[in-house]
Amino acid sequence: MEEAVKAALEKIRPMLQRDGGDVELVDVRDGIVTVRLRGACRGCPMSQMTLKNGIEKLLKREVPEVVAVQAAAAE
Repeated sequence: MEEAVKAALEKIRPMLQRDGGDVELVDVRDGIVTVRLRGACRGCPMSQMTLKNGIEKLLKREVPEVVAVQAAAAE
């Protein structure tokens, strides 16, 4: 499942990078994917929308075993 999640994240990564951001996979456990937003995405007020309406929606569509996506704690 982790490889499928990584492949799906590669599909959304170019959009994030165009805006100066990025996403890093932190963990996949029991259908819950933990990611860390990087660059401009990290402090963006729209980051929760990006996480839920962008990344989570894509991952659930591409990898049906995904039940939720959450942000990792700040470093």
